[in-house]
Amino acid sequence: MRIVFMGTPELAAHCLSRLIDSGFNIVGVVTAPDKPAGRGRKLQQSPVKHVAVASGIPVLQPERFKSPDFLDQLHRLRPDIQVVVAFRMLPEVVWSLPPQGTFNMHASLLPDYRGAAPINWVLINGETETGVTTFLLDHKIDTGRILFQEKLHIDEDETAGSLHEKMKEPAANIIIKTIQAIEKGHVEPVPQSELYTEKEPLHTAPKLFREDCRIDWYRSSHQIIHLIRGLSPSPGAFCDVHDNEKTLPVKIFEASAELYDHSHTPGTIFSDNKHYLKIAARDGVVKIHQLQLPGKKVMKTQELLRGFHFKSAVKSDL
Repeated sequence: MRIVFMGTPELAAHCLSRLIDSGFNIVGVVTAPDKPAGRGRKLQQSPVKHVAVASGIPVLQPERFKSPDFLDQLHRLRPDIQVVVAFRMLPEVVWSLPPQGTFNMHASLLPDYRGAAPINWVLINGETETGVTTFLLDHKIDTGRILFQEKLHIDEDETAGSLHEKMKEPAANIIIKTIQAIEKGHVEPVPQSELYTEKEPLHTAPKLFREDCRIDWYRSSHQIIHLIRGLSPSPGAFCDVHDNEKTLPVKIFEASAELYDHSHTPGTIFSDNKHYLKIAARDGVVKIHQLQLPGKKVMKTQELLRGFHFKSAVKSDL
């Protein structure tokens, strides 16, 4: 079959590489336009474009999916099927084009965790299981009929970064499985409504904004750890530290929970400014292992404390 692949980030790039290496007929790739990045603001290609260009595959980078020029280029590729991984929402004029349809690989066990950031939200919510799903696109986002699913275990110390890496191979494998099944006519799409009842609450996985990343020290220690893991290494959980009449937004990337009763106000900092840094939560303290100050690199706590002291810290090892 003639396949058009659509995607932008690293996960999508890995899936595209596997399809190319497996000998599938990728006739075109659709990805995001090049964007300025870094201090020099030079135009940067998406990870998917890097893979496509290296393999000599035609690349389309539309600003608008409904533009006549893009639709004409897409028609001329004559796709039998389109594969979508971590991409923008497509209009019907695009996803309905191939005779075999368009399917998406989603990084969760749909219908749970529909949305743009499922890898982050399953960790933020403290889940122990997630997975990958392929489904046919329709008019609403992430609601199409399910083709295949595969479950994945979430480790206790999993971060968004490690879960992203863990998902690369299962994501590529389920895409290959889906294409082969469609080629052979061995697919029986299942409506998502058949996979849950109204009594079962479904989680959502919306796009993350800055306030979603702010640590609320009045929450439980484990809830705070889940947030830190779910946002590490990007975009990063943060809190504002009021120190020496300055407010510093501090990002925290690695931490552990210590549970015990105390009478301190949540958010109180404890440190000897040499070896440890802890912050009071509702039911204990969060011990910080890796963090970042504004304009500085990510550092281990002891490394940071060699050159920076928290003047507001209570010097008491809780």
